[in-house]
Amino acid sequence: MTVPPASAVSGVELHRLSDARRAALKVSYTVRALDRDRPERVLSGPGVRPRHGDIVLARVVEIGKHTRLESAVGRRAHLYPGDEVLVAYGARYAPDQFEAEPPEDLRPCHLVAAGGIASEVVSAHAGMAAPTRLEPVGLVADATGAPVNMADLADAPAPRERNGRGGLAALPGGAPAVSIAVVGTSMNAGKTTTGAALVRGLTAAGHRVGAAKITGTGAGGDRWMYQDAGAVAAVDFTDAGLATTYRVPFGRILASAHRLLDRLLRAGADALVLEVADGVLQPETAELLRHGGLAELAHGCVFAAGDAAGALYGTERVRAAGLPVLAAGGRMTASPLAVRESQQLLDAPVYGNDDLAAPAIAAGLVSRLRMGPVLDPVAERTA
Repeated sequence: MTVPPASAVSGVELHRLSDARRAALKVSYTVRALDRDRPERVLSGPGVRPRHGDIVLARVVEIGKHTRLESAVGRRAHLYPGDEVLVAYGARYAPDQFEAEPPEDLRPCHLVAAGGIASEVVSAHAGMAAPTRLEPVGLVADATGAPVNMADLADAPAPRERNGRGGLAALPGGAPAVSIAVVGTSMNAGKTTTGAALVRGLTAAGHRVGAAKITGTGAGGDRWMYQDAGAVAAVDFTDAGLATTYRVPFGRILASAHRLLDRLLRAGADALVLEVADGVLQPETAELLRHGGLAELAHGCVFAAGDAAGALYGTERVRAAGLPVLAAGGRMTASPLAVRESQQLLDAPVYGNDDLAAPAIAAGLVSRLRMGPVLDPVAERTA
């Protein structure tokens, strides 16, 4: 979309930032691409209409739930009233924290995620503290006066090399990569720790593992956990130009996920672990399941749940979407009773994190996929 210069829009003013002000900015993880090249201009005024993913310079007014801001390198910088931060507008879906929608103008709003998301809280968990309050100063603008969006910071996609059957790119020698999704019942079901254990186990089994968080809210903690577990490359949707994926159209999320997979394959990964944020009822996750998007990205699934009932419901939803369930795990494995219940209900094995980190078990999941008739989920659906 072509954005007219600020001078051509009524109620919009373009301001230049001093070098001292630029140097003092606290830059969030989500907009880390601007950490070195600090913006020189911002757009302000009643005519400014932010879009999802637009980058905003905001002043901290009052400290609430989020007392620190996650930086590009993972350090959590303490926040103080009067600090100026660089964050991105986006919606948030977090049943255990905040539900939030980006405002239509530069009105006061909230910091709804430590990774750097500005939005207006619509509802909050009863146990959650009040959100940290922000006062937007203006949208970050480029040299022409056009707003800078997260999409402008994404790496250009490389030409895609397909394996001839419509699915994942082939590795050198023609063997396809194996892709396993980690899906869960909800926020805090144990998806990231399950995924990290799987990365650990596959790495120990001799695979070069790539990890991607394909949906969620901009934050770096999950990415670094995958790196620490041994992934040769770890990426998330912010690398593809999205601040969050809540309220983002299905097609754009799917295209973003394909870009991330291609990036992992170019890094030499032969096994991929893909984390899907939140749970099977979250609108975008439900769309990925309902429209076959997840089956297009992965060959099988490890399902994380907090209890046996959630595991039973969630695995049925995933299977109905055409994605094989290889195993169940997550927070429920902390309870021996929940594990026994799950083992009685499910026809997939139940593995704790220590199990998934064991090379024999992790390699066994890959072997089960390779024994299937077709390792390309798209080709299998359309053959």
